[in-house]
Amino acid sequence: LSVSQCLLPDKTSRFTCRGKQIHHFLWISTFAEYTVVPEFTLAKIDAAAPLDKVCLLACGFSTGYGAAINTAKVKPGSTCAVFGLGGVGLSVVMGCKAAGASRIIGVDVNKEKFARAKELGATECISPRDFQKPVQEVLTEMTGYGVDYS
Repeated sequence: LSVSQCLLPDKTSRFTCRGKQIHHFLWISTFAEYTVVPEFTLAKIDAAAPLDKVCLLACGFSTGYGAAINTAKVKPGSTCAVFGLGGVGLSVVMGCKAAGASRIIGVDVNKEKFARAKELGATECISPRDFQKPVQEVLTEMTGYGVDYS
């Protein structure tokens, strides 16, 4: 991460803790309750857009989908395990499906996420809480050898 991404364009930070400067993360610092950001990091949202849906978009889709397509380069016919079925994880599922993975195993402790994961391309879902052994052993038993991508 370059220093230029940790400070605002004017080379300052608006954050301090106990008198010490804290750097921004990629100019945005979204975990802050209030923040100052450069204008170029903002996207105008239509006033009619449902904010409870729009707020989930951010970089989650491109991060997850891109992880499957661009970083892992998932191959057709491969087997994938996706740990966590939140916004990023579901985007990974979609990326694995688009890449042609034949088996996509969603892993999450919250079983309420399984239906949506299957709608988006997961072929099966498991919760580590359902097993007495480490989930990687469960995946090895399910596949016979483990997954190609996780």
